[in-house]
Amino acid sequence: MSTVLVVEDSVTQREMITDLLRGSGLDVAVASDGVEALEQIQGKCPDLVVLDIVMPRMNGYEVCRRLKADPKTQNVPVVMCSSKGEEFDRYWGMKQGADAYIAKPFQPTELVGTVKQLLRG
Repeated sequence: MSTVLVVEDSVTQREMITDLLRGSGLDVAVASDGVEALEQIQGKCPDLVVLDIVMPRMNGYEVCRRLKADPKTQNVPVVMCSSKGEEFDRYWGMKQGADAYIAKPFQPTELVGTVKQLLRG
């Protein structure tokens, strides 16, 4: 079973995304900010990361850059999931190395479909 790390500072959003992914048969780990996410990834590398952008301590752009710069984690797909839905935000997210960018509010099928597609890779 694939493990997805959900990095989201909003408890409501984190629980919703976690329930969605678990409901589609995935294992889910959670982190509430970028620093916690990087600590978890050092311990156990997930198969995919769903990453919010606006978070305390370290934003999603920085987390994504660090993951993609590290040979151990550079091939882990990153799905940015953010309320920053402007074209520039999407462009900047992809520029940091994100594999997909989903703007909130999103359709559950869009998130699950994107995650499953990247896990099949």
